[in-house]
Amino acid sequence: MIVLGLTGSIGMGKSTTAAMFADEGALVWNADAAVHRLYAPGGAAVGPVGAAFPGVVVDGAVDRGRLAEVLARDPEGFRRLEAIVHPLVLQGRLDDLAAAGARGVRLAVLDIPLLFETGGDAAVDAVVVATAPAAIQAARVLARPGMTRERFEAILARQLPDAEKRRRADFVVDTGEGLDAARARVKEIVGMVLAEGWSPPRRGLPKAGEPPH
Repeated sequence: MIVLGLTGSIGMGKSTTAAMFADEGALVWNADAAVHRLYAPGGAAVGPVGAAFPGVVVDGAVDRGRLAEVLARDPEGFRRLEAIVHPLVLQGRLDDLAAAGARGVRLAVLDIPLLFETGGDAAVDAVVVATAPAAIQAARVLARPGMTRERFEAILARQLPDAEKRRRADFVVDTGEGLDAARARVKEIVGMVLAEGWSPPRRGLPKAGEPPH
């Protein structure tokens, strides 16, 4: 099974690109969805997050709004939160990919916003970066309900710059060129990575008997 990491800064069209990979038959694993499950009632993150950030658990689930308010007052809290959540997300991802491999899935795409920032690029066969011109990115993000320029800038500050993502990418999908062009690029990438003899540019996930990265 080929595993691609898909990433891109806010407003770059990553979710749209992920949907295009799904249309091409890939299994798409979404990191944000995994976190939602961990924060939901019964989720593995509810207890430890509630202990680290008192008052953010409501009706047995992590209230993301309250958590955001706490983090806004305590920027260092992001590190404590990541130390709790990232290992749980990683274990869930490994379990899901193992199940997919057992089902005979040929291509999996890991939709991870902070792929480079969390070192996730070391555990995939190749990285795809969704990008767009800065003006298009800003217009998309600032059109979202409740979004402000200040919040947008704060989000960007926690993400690797787009230029650096593109430099590190194995494949780039420019969503600023339109949906048809992006769809054609995704189709091209899928054809390349599933072609017989394709050599992954990265080490990929550990195989049976290998130590983890």
